Amino acid sequence: HGATRVVRAPIPGKVLAVNVVEGDSVDTGAVLLVLEAMKMENDILASAEGAVQAVRVRPGDTVNAGDVMLVME
Repeated sequence: HGATRVVRAPIPGKVLAVNVVEGDSVDTGAVLLVLEAMKMENDILASAEGAVQAVRVRPGDTVNAGDVMLVME
């Protein structure tokens, strides 16, 4: 197991979909969630493989840049 990583919102927007749940194992490049910003859908991808430790957002949530959306390990 590696260190804990947080997945932060790169831009302000609205969470459209969360594709993972706590305990999921994901591969590098997997779509973790979809963020709508400036009328465009942005896939938030896993930067490395790992396990989802915590999901901090739900569909419909509004996030600001830098907000923690997921915690991975």
